[in-house]
Amino acid sequence: MSKDKVLLNEEIIDFTDRVRFVDTEGEPKIIDSAKALEIAYNKGLDLVCVAPNANPPVAKAMDYGKYKYEQERKKKEAKKKQVKIEVKEVKFTSKIQDNDINYKVKHVKDFLEKGKHVKLRVFLRGRELATPEKGFEVINRVWDMVKDVAEKQGEPKLEGNYINLLVTPIKKKKKK
Repeated sequence: MSKDKVLLNEEIIDFTDRVRFVDTEGEPKIIDSAKALEIAYNKGLDLVCVAPNANPPVAKAMDYGKYKYEQERKKKEAKKKQVKIEVKEVKFTSKIQDNDINYKVKHVKDFLEKGKHVKLRVFLRGRELATPEKGFEVINRVWDMVKDVAEKQGEPKLEGNYINLLVTPIKKKKKK
C-alpha cells in the first residue's frame, strides 16, 4: 500500500475484519469493520483508516473531505518551515591574477554574510590537468582570504576538470 493512499469505507472491510473504531465521541473500541462502517454511515460520515499498521488497524468516523483538507494544510505548513539552503558558485582558473582573486573573494564574502553556502571551483583546462597543484594553490589562497567568515566543509577535491571546495557561513553561538 502506498504512503499517500488512505483506506476508507468498503476498502477497510476488504483490508481487515476487525478495527479499533474511534467514534465522534472519541471512545475507542474494537469492533467488526462492517459494524464500524454501518455506524459511520448512520451518522452521515466516512470510515477512514488512520493507522493501517496498528494491530488492529485504527479507523475513525469522520468527514473524509475535511480530513484530506487538514492533511494538505499540515503538509503546506511543514513545507513553509523548511529551510532552503542556497549554494552560490564562484569559478576561478589556475592562472588567475591577484586583483581578480580579490574581486571574486569580495563576492564570496558578500554571499557568506547573507547566509548562503559558496562552492569555490577552479577550472583546469588542457595541460593544466597535468599540474593540478596550481589549482589547489588558488583554492588555498582563496580559503586563507575567507576563513575569518567561513567554515570549510571538507578538503578541496579534484573532480573531473574542477577542484571544488564548499564553504559555509560561520554559525553564531547563541547566548544563554
